[in-house]
Amino acid sequence: MKRKQLKKPDYYSEREWRRIQAKEAQEEKKMRQLFLSVCILLLLTAAMVFALYYFVLRSHDTELRQPFSASWSAAGSSAAPELGGTAKAMAGDLCVTAGDVNADSIFITATEGALFDVSGRNVCYAKNIFEERSPASLTKVMTALVALKYGNPDQLVTVTETAFNIETGSSVCELHLGDVLTLKQLLYGMLIASGNDAAMMIAETVGGSVSGFVDMMNQEALNLGATRTHFQNPHGLTQEGHYTCAYDMYLIFRAAMQYDMFMDIISRNNYYAEYKDATGDAYAMTWETTDLYLTGQAQEPDNVIIYGGKTGTTESAGACLVLLTKDLYGNPYISVVMNSDSHDTLYVEMNQVLSLVPA
Repeated sequence: MKRKQLKKPDYYSEREWRRIQAKEAQEEKKMRQLFLSVCILLLLTAAMVFALYYFVLRSHDTELRQPFSASWSAAGSSAAPELGGTAKAMAGDLCVTAGDVNADSIFITATEGALFDVSGRNVCYAKNIFEERSPASLTKVMTALVALKYGNPDQLVTVTETAFNIETGSSVCELHLGDVLTLKQLLYGMLIASGNDAAMMIAETVGGSVSGFVDMMNQEALNLGATRTHFQNPHGLTQEGHYTCAYDMYLIFRAAMQYDMFMDIISRNNYYAEYKDATGDAYAMTWETTDLYLTGQAQEPDNVIIYGGKTGTTESAGACLVLLTKDLYGNPYISVVMNSDSHDTLYVEMNQVLSLVPA
């Protein structure tokens, strides 16, 4: 667009008027250049902001404490394997190693220790992870897996004498003969309070008998490729022929992760249950977790976020823990420590293992 020509006022000479017009034209040119520069600067700024969002922020756009999803490939397939007499071929998305990995990077007195990068499918640390030994209450991860796979969480269960066929003084949910609970409530009590009485009732309910349920547990271990595992009971109290290893616990825990209820249970520090006693009166219990990370009595390293897990302690097994954590970008890790010297030492040594999670 051409600049509109103004008529020369009479009080300007021709020479003065040309000088004034030339100056105005120069000023208009400067303004156009300034406007163009501002537009270019705004476009460049917008492009930089978009690039920052897309390549930096969006690439790490993971909620650090979001619930795990059963749809993750890392959580395993939800398809139920058919019962049979042999182990299925191991899936290609597992963490696999033939022996120790980075065993000298940390020092722990526990017999076995492991750290598995679930989504990256890497074994970050492994110490004696194929050594068969008593797992104590880590057994209950398999009990929960079988119950969730083949049982009905809403089924009502009446507590029988079977619940009390356990070692005196072992951890219990304080069930009473004739109490009526749901299978779901028993699962929460078993995993949170490590109730051996709840484990027995789950086994009898889902398997028809405790021995029938244990057979299901052993078949499920074969289906998962946990070939260094054999169960004799659903709770983990010491019994000859009852054993597993750190690697098999990874396989079992990983399979249990596909169930939303399991993920909810292991992340809780307590659970309030209302049910009926033998007389039909209302009864209530609050079960507290045995996981000191969830109670705040143990502090995890700064580079990880605790999700939850399962503890286990007997004289034979020592102190044990299988744990699910995330790194600061939301990537899941399964860690295992078995046969630590004491409950206090267990968390110190687990922190050593967790220190190997990449920052």
